[in-house]
Amino acid sequence: MAASVRYLLKPWTPSLCLVRWSRYNPYYLDPDPSKDARVPESELSPEDKELQELKTVRPIKAALASDSSSPCEHKGHLSKILQNCLCLNRKQVEKYHKSPAAKREAIECNPYTVFHQALENCKPIIGLASVQKGGKSYQVPVPLTDNRRRFLAMKWIITECRDNKHRRTHMYEKLSQELLAAFANEGNVVKRKHDLHKMAEANRAYAHYRWW
Repeated sequence: MAASVRYLLKPWTPSLCLVRWSRYNPYYLDPDPSKDARVPESELSPEDKELQELKTVRPIKAALASDSSSPCEHKGHLSKILQNCLCLNRKQVEKYHKSPAAKREAIECNPYTVFHQALENCKPIIGLASVQKGGKSYQVPVPLTDNRRRFLAMKWIITECRDNKHRRTHMYEKLSQELLAAFANEGNVVKRKHDLHKMAEANRAYAHYRWW
């Protein structure tokens, strides 16, 4: 009798298993990463209080990587910014209607085409890599991969929008302005790409250090 009581009072411990093939049994509780779950106990309903007591004695499943307690909801918030940015294509539409009929065909009103062309105009072709030779560090021009070119273009656009000090301007408005400027091969991001190319051209004498 005493042995059975000790067995019942023994705390529950999960058994070891392979993480890749593990499955949660029904004893585990579902995670709740939402901000509403962390409310004072006095404001909880009887059902929530019962669930809160269960969480103290039963294990909880691991939350998914996509779950977040942030009100911005990360990916959903970012996609909303991009959608609002693409909807702010009024300048191109206004330019289309104000232009004569002969020049309207040259004006692009598709926001997705504007986005991809602006990103293409911001992609650098060549970059700089730091190489140490004889106790000195040289900035060696190296060709960039497609993934690196795309990463730098998007990073520069986002950085330029964040560095913009107009606090009353929303992020999607600043992003739309930068994309339209890059679509016309203008703006600070395109200038930054040209500056990188000029630095690589100035350091072309060190290009042979690329194979050291």
